[in-house]
Amino acid sequence: MGKHVTVSAKIPKELREEIRALKINPSKVIREALENEVKKKKIEKLLRELENMKNLLTQPDETVKLIRESRDER
Repeated sequence: MGKHVTVSAKIPKELREEIRALKINPSKVIREALENEVKKKKIEKLLRELENMKNLLTQPDETVKLIRESRDER
């Protein structure tokens, strides 16, 4: 991963006390949660892009038009 930065969040005092009492490593939990959220967002983005490509491929007239325009630009 390389270099690290600090990310902070304000949480209720009671939650902090529970975290300590349960011996939870907040850094690990936060890091894993953020990594999972980033993966989830990347997958969602890829799925949207695939859907856009699918729409283009299911419209042969539009696909042909885009290919011709691309060739004409060369």
